[in-house]
Amino acid sequence: MKVINCGSLNIDYVYHVPHIARPGETIACAKLVRHAGGKGSNQSLALGRAGVETLHVGQIGNDGIFLKEGLAASGVNVDFVAVVDGPSGHAIIQVAADGENAITLFPGANCSIPEKLLDAAFSRASSGDVLLLQNETNANALAMRKAAALGMTICLNPAPIDAAIERLPLETLGILVVNETEGEGLAGCSGLENIIKSLARRCPNADIIMTLGGEGVVGYSHGETVRCPARKVAVVDTTAAGDTFIGYYLAGRARGMGMEECLRLGCQASSICVGRPGAADSIPRFEELG
Repeated sequence: MKVINCGSLNIDYVYHVPHIARPGETIACAKLVRHAGGKGSNQSLALGRAGVETLHVGQIGNDGIFLKEGLAASGVNVDFVAVVDGPSGHAIIQVAADGENAITLFPGANCSIPEKLLDAAFSRASSGDVLLLQNETNANALAMRKAAALGMTICLNPAPIDAAIERLPLETLGILVVNETEGEGLAGCSGLENIIKSLARRCPNADIIMTLGGEGVVGYSHGETVRCPARKVAVVDTTAAGDTFIGYYLAGRARGMGMEECLRLGCQASSICVGRPGAADSIPRFEELG
């Protein structure tokens, strides 16, 4: 099984400031750090470090070459990461001394992925492979229809949640991964059991996976519910924890594991991720899981 991930590639510019700038205010920045970011990138990194054959489909500008190089260094196939005119997707992140943050996101090259790039990647696909999608790029509906026609399993992480999700062919999904906020938004209700039941009706062919932060994760498949508690660890930074979980959950499937084993593998990897600062740098390699 291989994974084709049509996902975002972002540059995160993190400005450390004494407080979040108020309207009309100019403040000095104590430190600027540039990171690799984007949910698509993080999930491909997790897959690559877990040893899963992964093809990333996406676009960057010349300012984002290091994003492509980082994926390749983690074993991800970047034949379908195109370099285009214009800027890469990026985030401007203010981080205040008290930990508060404010983020401005510019989608850039992430939102002009052409059909021909999808077709080139899908020429490498086989029935039983996985298409992985988030909600930070264009062409998700088109990619889903193409993948369904090829007999691929479609995995969607609808983050960030917005009205565009409602226009996707959710009936084609084989796996839906949401956190509580995303689950409530997509289901239109609250309460764990109600959300899962609603999502199962909307996505009748999908395994439903809901991550619950420090409470672990719940999986639902064919009428059976499986719960997996989170590991108790000292939390340093939760950035990319959900993306790490998704990568390792799919890695478990690639190894022929059942749902419960896949959930445990994802939780184990996430527990390592949250014990480290940053996003891309915090995602563990498979051998670190022990």
